[in-house]
Amino acid sequence: MTTKAMTTKAMTTNSHQNVRKALRERIESGEWELGALIPGEIALAEEYGCARTTINRALQNLADSGLVVRKRKGGTRVCKMPVRHAKFEIPIVREQVEATGAKYSHQLINQKQIAPPMAIRTRLQIPAGQKALFMETVHLSDSRPFAYEERWVNIQTVPEILDAPLETLSANEWLVTTVPFSSGDVVFSAQNADERIAEALDSKVGNAIFVLDRTTWINDSFITAMKLYYKDGYQLYSTL
Repeated sequence: MTTKAMTTKAMTTNSHQNVRKALRERIESGEWELGALIPGEIALAEEYGCARTTINRALQNLADSGLVVRKRKGGTRVCKMPVRHAKFEIPIVREQVEATGAKYSHQLINQKQIAPPMAIRTRLQIPAGQKALFMETVHLSDSRPFAYEERWVNIQTVPEILDAPLETLSANEWLVTTVPFSSGDVVFSAQNADERIAEALDSKVGNAIFVLDRTTWINDSFITAMKLYYKDGYQLYSTL
């Protein structure tokens, strides 16, 4: 029995998920080489015994994931350089510290409700004069600075944070584990530590600092804008 026949026979349903999986396996096995034109929708529908719309949906999903390129009247080709998407999870700093075998703790060094500057008002879509919660936190690894956090929280969206036990549970962990979010944006950068950041991280003025700048929201309501400054020497790991 041929590989194609076995694949077709193994299909227990004609769902686009199963077709997509089968097509993906054929691409990853090298049956269709990089840049190769794969069979048309009509031929694939006949091979897999399903509707052409099912094939179309499966191919579109593969295109969305970067495995194939679809062109009108040009057919579908295996992408010459398949796109891989890096996965980024909002870090819980406590888990980052404990992953190194160190003991985590944190110090909430500032907490107040004030009207944020224009840049933060714009990011959180807060009207002029409306207050937000501002916090500064130093995350510690074996009692030594690991990261310094500046955070603004839209208390109209998350009023519960005013009663959260932030002295014992960092705002970082409380928000990640308590407040759902629908989307966000993240900017990674490096900057030289000024006196304020150097003091918070027990570093030296001018040292290169890794910065994570993030905004998150739920539906149309913005939750938080924060900057996390990691002590010099920090490295970010991700997966493809």
